[in-house]
Amino acid sequence: MPLESARSKPDETLRGRIEREISEAGAFVDLPLVLRAFDFSETAHSGQRRKSGESFMLHPAEVASIMLELLGPRADSVLLASALLHDVCEDTDVTIKRIESEFGAEVAAIVDGVTKISGLEFESPEAEQAENFRKMLLSMARDIRVILVKLGDRLHNMRTLEPLRPDQRERIARETRDVYAPLAHRLGIGKLKWELEDLSLKWLDPQAYHTLAEQVSVTRAERERFIDEMKQPVLERLREAGIRADVTGRAKHFFSIYRKMQVRGVRLEEMYDLFGVRVVTRTKAECYQALGIIHDLFVPVQDRFKDYIALPKTNLYQSLHTTVIGPNRRMVEIQIRTREMHMTAELGIAAHYSYKEGGPPDRELQEKFGGLFASAAEWESEAGDAQDFMDFLHLSLYQDEVFIFTPKRELKRLPKGSTPIDFAYMIHSQVGGHCVGARVNGRIVPLRYELRNGDIVEIITSSNAQPTKDWLGLVATSKARAKIRHHLNAREQQDSIALGRDMLQREFRRHRQKVPADKDLTDAAQALGFDETELLLAAVGRGDISAVHVFNKVHPPEVPKKPTSSSTVERLKNLAFRDGGGLRIQDIDNLMIRIAQCCSPVPGERVVGIVTRGRGVSVHRIDCPNTFDSTIQPERRMAVQWDVDADRTFLVKLVVYGRERGGLLADIAEAITGSGTNIRRAEVDSDSTSARGNFVVAVKNLGHLRRVIGAIRKVRGVTRIERHHQISEPRKQGGEEWDS
Repeated sequence: MPLESARSKPDETLRGRIEREISEAGAFVDLPLVLRAFDFSETAHSGQRRKSGESFMLHPAEVASIMLELLGPRADSVLLASALLHDVCEDTDVTIKRIESEFGAEVAAIVDGVTKISGLEFESPEAEQAENFRKMLLSMARDIRVILVKLGDRLHNMRTLEPLRPDQRERIARETRDVYAPLAHRLGIGKLKWELEDLSLKWLDPQAYHTLAEQVSVTRAERERFIDEMKQPVLERLREAGIRADVTGRAKHFFSIYRKMQVRGVRLEEMYDLFGVRVVTRTKAECYQALGIIHDLFVPVQDRFKDYIALPKTNLYQSLHTTVIGPNRRMVEIQIRTREMHMTAELGIAAHYSYKEGGPPDRELQEKFGGLFASAAEWESEAGDAQDFMDFLHLSLYQDEVFIFTPKRELKRLPKGSTPIDFAYMIHSQVGGHCVGARVNGRIVPLRYELRNGDIVEIITSSNAQPTKDWLGLVATSKARAKIRHHLNAREQQDSIALGRDMLQREFRRHRQKVPADKDLTDAAQALGFDETELLLAAVGRGDISAVHVFNKVHPPEVPKKPTSSSTVERLKNLAFRDGGGLRIQDIDNLMIRIAQCCSPVPGERVVGIVTRGRGVSVHRIDCPNTFDSTIQPERRMAVQWDVDADRTFLVKLVVYGRERGGLLADIAEAITGSGTNIRRAEVDSDSTSARGNFVVAVKNLGHLRRVIGAIRKVRGVTRIERHHQISEPRKQGGEEWDS
């Protein structure tokens, strides 16, 4: 049916529009494959609508159109099919396996790379965001097309933010400004970077955006006259020299203007470099000839010349930049580049990657981009938590550069502000870890010395040297920061574990009890809210939990029985507080506690208490969506710790997806019971190809739950397991905790 879209022609279907745009772009693609991907996506998204009320299918179609706009004839079938299918696995029941069987491994890998992680538990939204970025970047290292589809997806979402709530618009715009626009810049895709930045400004500071738009519009005629005054003499002199070049005006983007106004503290009318001139020649030699001609025509501004042709940026950008005094004594920046350099400035990595072959970027491209793709895998192993990973990402995206030489005169790039420690870690992790000093240009300098362009650096090492916390304030590269932090955390953790183990051993000996091995403390650790025994030992070593408390968890002291009370009040009181057994709330007694049924936390998971009206404290997993409700005042949140008996169990509902076959339910049930777990309820719905089972199981702690999930995963035909929210059962069954 006809689609209401600015891109569509009257009475043109969305499918027909895609076919027309492919033809107009001159892309040589497997058209039946692309159209089959369109039909598959349209069927999968059938009935879904965007917040604006438009058909959901408009979004993947627009992402495919952005790919065609960006790449033109270089767009390939796999890229376009992936763009059309990119939301199918995230927003429908279609699996990656199904995509692979229908469209091949390449399309499936790209779709998987842009699909957000599901079915996993995260301790916070920030951790989930970091894991999604980590997955995306690792996928990008295997196939650059992943990031192109993701950038296209984000660009169309930014173009259509209007129907969302203000807080959602602000969150998405801030993420775009802080991550996606810098990522587009790091990959050299200026065409996307500029629009992403301007759209971010539109939603983060609407007043400034609309004021700039209005003021820039008012001065457009004046700017055009000024550019003409600049262009004509330049064109004439270039023709006289036999140089055929295009000379055009170049207006700055709103975000660039806004940022300069913020940094310089000036008004728009006080800025003299709102626009510039671009000269595009045929050859590199003509770029330098044109530079001489322009400096002969206009007075150059001292210290405002940059040669990015001889020393390209790590995003492959090449150009000569010079600022001159133009007509009416206005300063104008002029960029001089070849047509090939201009294409690279617009498209970055997209202009250099051969999509017809697919696969990861080759070594040459890796080197040109300064090892960005390999860095993703390095962050994977070095980042201690979500914040660490996001710090590494931001450090790698926001970089100006300096060029440094080794003693053998090998040229190295480092971010501006780098020190000898950064240089040492660039050479090798062992060199960085044992660095004690440096010689720069033959002179001993302190480790805090900021490296400058052209410095020749030699690192001095000692086998006894180790990184210190002070180093974190001296480095500018993500690699150095990651290695230092990893070393410090590992050293501190090992010291805490050793101290905690020693304290526990002394406590057990004091009571003349056998000192348990680490593996024998697993249940006690998870009963106290620690996922692993080493984390419990470290907590004891840091003083977060006492050795006496751990001993009492392993050998519970005898508690004298209380006389039975026939009082109705006493019986009601016991019932009121029974659900909260096994939880401590900020050392406060006599609080009614209940386990929240929306997320069903179990010992070993991080939890938070929310004070409710008339129902005491409701205990949720820390990543439960209900805990992020903006109406919950900070004073209603309470710190909660687990402290449960070793034999206590909690009910969890698991949803298991798989391929339909005879005996699937029996095999899953056998796997669960084989892990020493009681099944409280089981049911399976299936059709001719797929099956979905709901299992309510009784587990002691997080480690027990993970063993159950691991056992189910091994069953033939199981494709996915999710932890279900919002379960409802009787309040109490046997010795198991269950929220009403």
